[in-house]
Amino acid sequence: MEPNQGIKTWQWVVTVIVIIILIVLGYYLFKGNGTVPATTTDNATTTEPTAMGTNEVNRVMVSDQYPGNVVYISSAQFGAPGWVTVQKDNKGTPGAVIGTMYFDKGINPGKITLSEKTVDRGTYYAVLHSDDGDKKFDAAKDLPLKDSNGSIIMKIFHATTNITETKG
Repeated sequence: MEPNQGIKTWQWVVTVIVIIILIVLGYYLFKGNGTVPATTTDNATTTEPTAMGTNEVNRVMVSDQYPGNVVYISSAQFGAPGWVTVQKDNKGTPGAVIGTMYFDKGINPGKITLSEKTVDRGTYYAVLHSDDGDKKFDAAKDLPLKDSNGSIIMKIFHATTNITETKG
């Protein structure tokens, strides 16, 4: 009986140690040091500090879309109310604004109706903007939000008839 009891105790100790290690790793992965990576592979751009000086997280998640006059935002997260703009590509940077939608503070999905249709194989940008408090988009007053590195918070997406075409 004694040898079997020793093996069970050893297995129990190893199991407890593994559980403790998993809890500690999980804590650091989900809590970490309070910062969130600047980009993720989930079509998101994230930041802690915003252009408005708060310590709220701002991010946008959008996937490739079928061509048309609507863009579906999977998730827009704002520390303060703001705007998501859909912009055409201008030689690798956001260009003309073709759609806007106001979002309240928090995490919200959205559907943005565009002023002109997206075209197959086109590149577009979902860009986060602040709101000056009037709930009316004005590109001169409602400036793009920036992350802690000074980069505009945006997500590039494509219009395509074959959604799996640009994944990879």
